[in-house]
Order: sequence, then structure tokens, then C-alpha cells
Amino acid sequence: MHHLSLGPSRRRATAAAARPRRPRHRLGRAAAVVAAAALLTTGLPTGPAAADDPAPAAAPGTPSASIGPVNYAVAVDESGSLKPADLERERAAAVRIALGEVHPASTVGVFGFASADNAGQHPVDEVCPPTVLDAAGRDRIGTCIAKLHSRAPDEGQGTDFPNAVLQGVGRLGDGTDPAVPRVLFVLTDGKLDVSDSPAYGDPAHRAAAGEEALTRALAAAKAANIQIWPLGFGAEIDRAALDRMAAGGFQEGCVSLPGARPRASVVQDSGAVGTALEAAFAAAHCLRAEPGNTGHPPADLPVRISPLATVGSIVVDKGDPQVTATYFDPSGKQITGPGSDPDSTFEFSGRDQSVESLRITDPVPGDWRVHLDAPEGHRDQLASVSVLWRGALNSSITLTPPSPRAGEKAVVTLKLQTRKGLAITDQQDLKDLGVTAVLAGEGFPSVPVPLADDGAAPDAKGGDATFTGTVTVPAGATGRITASGTLTASGLAADENRPAASVVSPAVPLVTASFSLDGGASAHPGDGVGGTLTLRNDDAVPHTLRPAVTDLAAGLLTVSPGSVTLAPKESRTVDVTLTVGSAKAFGRLLGDDGVTVGGKVTVVDTSDRDRVLVDSPLSLTVTPPPTFLEQWWWALALAGAVVVLAVLGLLVRRRITRDRSTPAGLELLLLDDGGREIGKHTASAGSRGWYEFEVSGVGGPHPRIVRRPGGTYRVQRSQDGGAVLEIRRRSPSRLSADTPVPLADGLSLGLGAGRRTGPTLPPPRSDERPFATGPSTPSSDYL
Repeated sequence: MHHLSLGPSRRRATAAAARPRRPRHRLGRAAAVVAAAALLTTGLPTGPAAADDPAPAAAPGTPSASIGPVNYAVAVDESGSLKPADLERERAAAVRIALGEVHPASTVGVFGFASADNAGQHPVDEVCPPTVLDAAGRDRIGTCIAKLHSRAPDEGQGTDFPNAVLQGVGRLGDGTDPAVPRVLFVLTDGKLDVSDSPAYGDPAHRAAAGEEALTRALAAAKAANIQIWPLGFGAEIDRAALDRMAAGGFQEGCVSLPGARPRASVVQDSGAVGTALEAAFAAAHCLRAEPGNTGHPPADLPVRISPLATVGSIVVDKGDPQVTATYFDPSGKQITGPGSDPDSTFEFSGRDQSVESLRITDPVPGDWRVHLDAPEGHRDQLASVSVLWRGALNSSITLTPPSPRAGEKAVVTLKLQTRKGLAITDQQDLKDLGVTAVLAGEGFPSVPVPLADDGAAPDAKGGDATFTGTVTVPAGATGRITASGTLTASGLAADENRPAASVVSPAVPLVTASFSLDGGASAHPGDGVGGTLTLRNDDAVPHTLRPAVTDLAAGLLTVSPGSVTLAPKESRTVDVTLTVGSAKAFGRLLGDDGVTVGGKVTVVDTSDRDRVLVDSPLSLTVTPPPTFLEQWWWALALAGAVVVLAVLGLLVRRRITRDRSTPAGLELLLLDDGGREIGKHTASAGSRGWYEFEVSGVGGPHPRIVRRPGGTYRVQRSQDGGAVLEIRRRSPSRLSADTPVPLADGLSLGLGAGRRTGPTLPPPRSDERPFATGPSTPSSDYL
């Protein structure tokens, strides 16, 4: 058990859908501000919740209590120096980001800035005053952003950064809750230029006066706890000035990581504004940005959603409103809206625009697929997909030994897990983590415990999301001790507050226990996995011990018995059973490959201030229950083999029967009156088992056998390997090589060596008819 914190708890954010009106071509400036506004409204939290302020579950479709509002402003350079092509690309970038979602209590203000070059001009044009981003507010934002425009020469075309920053300070600090994060985005394609502004004094000193005014404005932003995130594009950008603005505002980010600290971004042209704003928004609001893929429709663009994500937005830049996007979860199920998955909520935005998004609460982790299609003539725009998400981590912390003695060295192990208590296996989910621990207790000041996941002792394996370190329990420790961990990560929040609490063990402990898991560490839902507790009580009084499974979601794993009582001086082993929850308890977490359940098995001595006797990390692989086919494949295979053999036997029998009954292959010999062979003929299949023929040339020098349907003679094979000869209007005769049958004019018919072309079966029993395909014939007795 341990305490996980993720930086200042004040950094929270959120989202709801923003649907800005599509700006006209001339309003390219509006595109830039929509880009920023949308990016800031991308429906994901700005920062983590405090670990000591656990959030209650939110109703489906509403932001979690840990996702709070954010106040932000967007300052858009109106100096009029953008080229038409830049305006078009800005518009696409703006729509790409604008279709995110925000917390309904968040506010946004939008204003343009340039310069005031005479008394009738103003350096700042506030087009959208601070507006609460509920459904009505989002509609108003889309309308007012359209008022942004490039300044004409008679409106003031300079770049007055000081007044832009001061406008943001005034709007973000005016009557707003200081506990709500404040962020100012500045979009510009130029550099500080107040050379034509009389308010900055004599023309020769206006540049220096502008720099001094910017210094004062940045100090005011810092005092009001306002972060500044500048974004510049084009060839005229002053990078040093943008860096100065980022560094001059409030520096505390959502976490104490360099990537969360305000910084300037510069891209070569407006074509990269969308990606740059997305990255800046993610950094400013403690989100994780995962770029996807690009392609021309029709195409399938994959994008990954981490198993750590609790809320995410898939943003699709289609490039053309005629392109359609269809979303499929990792199992291949199409997402059509609410009800597509009972455990998630979905909200589509901008489906009829060139950019659209799908916001998902509690998304199915894995590789999602966005299928793009378009009619002919609308397939030339390159489309892209990306995802912004925020997630939660669970963890499990153990001490070895679980109740160390004063002065003894102990190993602290902190294992990061998903919020359900499942193992984290992808290193991509664990990048940029900072993990530390501290040991505190009675009788000594807190001791920091360095932790590492590098595979060097005492860490067993590097890169497995398990961080390990050693600490020596101070000699002054007298009672309770607590090991707690701190996680610092961008886009990841801790969802539990579970320090590992124990009690310093006496020099010679009176009650000891150990746990071992029987057999392999794998099971199916509903299975029971056996384990053994080895217990010893050297005390003079009985002790009651309580086994438990901790640090994982309820219902996934339980242990029995729930308590064991040891009599004085008793030593024994106790069989325990870890029961895996039902498949329903795992839900969609139980994929085809199963999941690895983390957590730990603990045993505490309730008779000794809940002193921890066993604190054993657990790793149990749970795989889906076997299907009927997987469970009974051997029986089905055996039955199939029997069927195959039976069919083969039947086919062989039919073949033998056919070969036995057909006259094909019978070799008929024509003999003279001396028994000498004068002709040979091989019978073919014939009709109905008979081969009909005639003897031609009788009385001549060269008689021969010729096939003739309806001829005087016909022959049929018999079951004994011989044949039966039937002469019209005469009784049938048995035909064999040894017994020729007389014909006419001294000729006779014999059977040659080719008579046995087919398999020979045993002779038929005396009580069965050997061959009959139709009504009985006079030759039946010979067959």
C-alpha cells in the first residue's frame, strides 16, 4: 500500500464538445484561435487529482470528479501578415482541434491583437469575452470567433505583445477561482513591433519601451499564476521573444516534469500549427498525445489507446467534409454511438465537417481503426488521425520483510498496475515516469528510499513496471512504520491512497507466517488456485491472523479462509484458495490472450496491532474459459476419425462390389474344335452387369468376337472369380479357364488370365444371394 501523488492537485481540466461555425475564407485568423480554443477544449483533464482526494465515480457521460474545469484565453495575432495559403491551413488546423470537448464549467476568452497606431485604434479586439463552455456557450464561441480578422492599414498592423498578455491577465484573473488553472495561448506569425504606436513614446525609444512593457506584463502574469504558451509560425518569428514569454509567466506545471513547464513552440509554416497546438495543449494540461497515421481515402488509419486511458479523444483531420469516418474498436466492433459498448460512453462531434472527433470515456484499450471513405473527386486530401488521452494508475507497494526489525535492511517494491490491478506490459505506457518512496514511522524522521526499475539488485527485472530499492529501518523505530510511494507522470493520475503500513517487529518475533502458491500461476475465471500458509505461534496466547488479497479491483480475486486462529505454541500449515472472479467481473479486460492480475497476498496479525506477517506480490495470469471445441477437441477428433474410417470402408466395399460385378476386364478366348486359341477379346463394362457380343465369321478362316448389344451371347462376372455365359434361348453356363463352353460350328468360349482384374471377396454364404440388381433371371444361380 502506498501513497501516489502526481504534482499539484490544483491542475485539473476537462471537456465538452465545441462546435465552432466554419469561418469564411477571409477569416483565417479565426482559424488560428479556433485551433487554440479547440485544443484547450479537448475534453481531457489538465492535470491529476490529488492522491488524498479520491474522486467519486461519475455518472455515465459526465466528467469524472477528478477532471475539473480550466480557465483559459487565446490571443490571436491580427497584424494581417498571413498569406492566403497560410489562412487556409490555419483554418484546417483550427477545425482539427476545435472539435474536442471541455468541462461544462470551464471558461474561455478569445481576443485578437495587433497595435494602436493612432488615437482611434485599439491594440486588442475582444471578440469572445470569458464564456462558460456549456452547450449554449460553445455555440456563442463559434459565432464570436468569426469576428477575428486581419487588420487593415487604417486599423493598426503592428504586434503589441505587452497589451496581449495584459488582456489575458485581466480576463483570467478577473473574478475567477484561483484554484482553477489559468492558461494563456498566444498565436503569432511575427515579432514585437510597436514602432508606430504613440502610446510607447518617442519613435526612437518605442522598441525599448515595448520590451520594458512586456517585462511588466509577464511579471503580472506570473503573479496571477497564469501560464503562457506561445506558438509561432512563419519566417518572421522572434524565437527568443517567444521563449521569454513562456519563461516569464507562471512556471508550475501540472507535474514537476520539464515537459509540463510552459514553453514556446515554433513551426516553419501554418501547415504544422495543428500538430504543434495539440502537443502544446497536451503538455499544458497533462495529457498524453499519441500521433496516429496518415493516408488518402479510402484508407484504414490505426491509432492506439493505452490500457491506462480513462478518457480520450480520437481526432480525425479528413481534409474534406465529404470524407466519412467509421470507427472500430480493437475487437472490430463498429462504434455507432451510445450503446456500442456497455462499459464506455461515446460522443461524436463535427461529422459533417472537414475535422471530426470521437470522445470516449473508459475506452477499450488497444489498436483502434478509423476507416475513411469518400466519393470520387474528394480523395486528394491527406487525412490524419491522432488521440489525446488521460489515464489513471494503480499500484502495489510491499516491504520485505513485511515487519522488519529496527536497524534491519528492508526492500521496498512498488509495482505499477492499471486501475483494475492488472499488469502493465507495454513500455510505451510507462515513459517519463518519476517514482520515489519514503519510509516514515514512530521514533524516527522520514527516510527517502530511491527506487529503480533497471534490473540491478535488488530490482529483479528491468522495464517491468516494478521499482525496487533498499532502506535501513532506523534504530529508533519503536512502533508503526509506513512505506509510501510518489509517482510523477504527465497524463497519469493515481487513483488510490494506500501506503504500506506495518509494525516494527521485535528482535525475536513470536508469530511468523509464509505463503506459497501451489502449481502454475494461471487460471480461468471461476477457478480456484491453491496455496499454502505455513504458520507458527510461539506466544503463550492465541493469535488470530487475517489473509487477504489487496491492490486490485474488487471481485477479481478473493481468498479463503478469511481468518485463521493459532493456539498457543501451535505450528501448522493451512490450505488457502484464491478464487478467480467470473468472466463478467473481468468484462472486456479478458481478451483472447488473457490478462495478468497483480496485487498481493497479505496476512496480518489482528492480535498484534495488525502487524504484517506476509506481504507477497502476486502475478496470476487469467485466460478466457475454454470453448466447447477447446475442451472436447480430442473427442471430436476421435469421432471424426471413426467417421472417416467408416466412410473409407464403405467406399472400399462399394469399389470391391463394383469391380466384382462388372464384366469389364474379362478376357474371352475363342477356341477351335481342338481347343486351340484362335481369338482373344477383352470385355468392357456392358449394360446392367452383362457384356453382350456376337461371334462373326463363323465357318470362315478367321472367326472373331465382336461387341454387339442384343447379340446372341452375353457374359457376366461371378463372385468366385469366374464368369457366367448366357446364350440366347439356352440355359446359362459357368465359364472358367478350365471349363470352356461350346458355341456353334465346333467353336467354344473360354476364360483367359485377365479375368481377375478386381479384388476378390470370399465366396458368399450359402444362405445369401450373391448378386442381384433386379428381378431374378435364369442365371441367378450361377452368380
